[in-house]
Amino acid sequence: MRTLIEALKTHNYRYYVLDNPILEDSEYDQLRRSLLELEEAYPDLIQPDSPINQVGDIPLSAFTQVTHDIPMLSLGNVFDYDDLHGFMRRVNDRLSDAQQNPEYEMELKLDGLAVSLKYENGHYAQAVTRGDGQTGEDITQNAKTIRNLPLYLRDAKDIDLLEVRGEVLMPKAGFERLNRLAEDKGEKTFANPRNAAAGSLRQLDPAIAASRPLAFYAYSVNQGLPDSFDKIDTQSAALAWLGDLGFTVSAVEVIANPRAAQTYYESMIETRDDLPFEIDGMVIKVNSLSLQQQLGFLSREPRWATAYKFPAETVMTRLQAIEWQVGRTGQITPVGKLEPVKVGGVTVSNVTLHNFGEIERLDVRAGDMVSVHRAGDVIPKISRVWHDQRLETSEPVALPSTCPVCESPVILPEDEALARCSGGLFCPAQQTEALIHFVSRRAMDIDGLGERWLISFFKQGLVKTVADIYDLHQHTEEMITFEKLGEKSVQNIIEAIEASKKTTLARFIYALGIRGVGEGTAQNFAQQFGDLDSLMAADMDALIATPDVGTITAELAHEFFRAPHNIEVINSLIEAGVHWDKVEQKSSSDLPLDGQTWVITGALSSMARDEAKAKLQALGAKVSGSISAKTTALLAGEKAGSKMAKAEKLGVKVVGEDEFLGLVRE
Repeated sequence: MRTLIEALKTHNYRYYVLDNPILEDSEYDQLRRSLLELEEAYPDLIQPDSPINQVGDIPLSAFTQVTHDIPMLSLGNVFDYDDLHGFMRRVNDRLSDAQQNPEYEMELKLDGLAVSLKYENGHYAQAVTRGDGQTGEDITQNAKTIRNLPLYLRDAKDIDLLEVRGEVLMPKAGFERLNRLAEDKGEKTFANPRNAAAGSLRQLDPAIAASRPLAFYAYSVNQGLPDSFDKIDTQSAALAWLGDLGFTVSAVEVIANPRAAQTYYESMIETRDDLPFEIDGMVIKVNSLSLQQQLGFLSREPRWATAYKFPAETVMTRLQAIEWQVGRTGQITPVGKLEPVKVGGVTVSNVTLHNFGEIERLDVRAGDMVSVHRAGDVIPKISRVWHDQRLETSEPVALPSTCPVCESPVILPEDEALARCSGGLFCPAQQTEALIHFVSRRAMDIDGLGERWLISFFKQGLVKTVADIYDLHQHTEEMITFEKLGEKSVQNIIEAIEASKKTTLARFIYALGIRGVGEGTAQNFAQQFGDLDSLMAADMDALIATPDVGTITAELAHEFFRAPHNIEVINSLIEAGVHWDKVEQKSSSDLPLDGQTWVITGALSSMARDEAKAKLQALGAKVSGSISAKTTALLAGEKAGSKMAKAEKLGVKVVGEDEFLGLVRE
């Protein structure tokens, strides 16, 4: 308890006072939940200085202190559907039979600084931060500079005192612009928009606050509602009234039950990246203002509202062990074995550490507490190692001297970060990885012949090289004996193998698994040389003359096509019937997109993105995965998100699906 209390105090001070947190919100929530669980298990040991019932931290001394007329409390949190259902059940437990299952209102949980505004007879009079919930800082002059904050409310001129609470935030575009200016001046940049907004409001010089791109979003009326609850009797109606007065309010959805709340919540997860500002969840409130009053408050939070947090993108967990895996090119990759944890809505138990150089950079060891980050479909990675929580028994990680699979020597070339097994195709790991790559969708696309069966066939000696795949029709009786692999499944595999014999030269080159040769390079080789014999016979100068092929890739390809074993496998594949149509080599006049760089985003209705990529490459374009100032055009399908916004910001041409189809048909 003491360790957690001291940690929370430190992080509260950094967050609320210094506006310079080093924890993600999700990591802070984990620490707080850990302390809360201990306090619930051992109530006799609750410490008098526990921050569990504390809203924020002490106000800054540089500003006048103001006591809130009504405390500015925080919100409780729910993290999944079961938690949400439990919150609504607790609401029902405090209501009469006639009041059961009340209507709820949902708002975006804006990631900014909570502020209370007061208006006297419609005139802006005061702005105060949340502070510790009881007392905050008077930021009246700084808040006055916020461009969308109304200074006079004509329709509230008859209200003696109106108190409106809301969030001051910095939109994403303004945040990026502010940081760019700071970088240009050699000044410190802000870690995130929330810090930037808080830091701007706490400037002693209002002129600095005025120069910052801030916005105010109202979320409640705490004093001064007209005619009590007669005309405005719900939270949603109160926000609509604030909108009529001239305030900016966030999106509002009125829902009737947990399932409807979950549906809206999930829809906002899908579209959050398209919003102009950061949100980290939804706020769910009992919509009736009279029921809110009836339900009342706990010491720290209202009983009638909670925050439904989005799946954490950064979470703390323990790195239990570091193991080494061998890839198809012999690369020795360290893999971290984690105490399983949910990150970004997905349970993560493994995380790549990339290479030995990354281990040294992070100074990570088995047993360390680490922060794991995963956003969207991004592969999870360790973003931070908490060295202050390191076990005394931990030891530095050593690069293995021999391959963990075949015990061949491990080599780490000078000036390289990637260690490799020297066993080559003698190494079973490299053999099986080569097989898995060969049958993959973007290579020979042998549907049904997955990793599980390939490894099983390899262990039983049915396949050793990729050429052996085309002899599997001779082993159908043996294949049927494998568990869960019946006669029909075997027949489907044999048919898929037969169908794969008709391919393209680019796919075949890629399927060979030449180190350094990805899909794009394989496509360039096919277009440059036109046939396999010319590519295999090419010297270094000819290989380097291929677009986007450097010296290292050329050397690797040159070595590959001069290895007797590789030539033997290629000949066996061709003898087995693998073939492709002749490549029509095109001149630059036949390639209207030659020299252009395209990016694809969103869902296309007429074809898969891989097919669209192939069509663009056939027209001479290079297809990239990210937008930059050098991007020629963005092909945008449905639900195009952040890439569309970035393209518009950079002035990159956006091409719709219809225009693209017209282009490829010409």
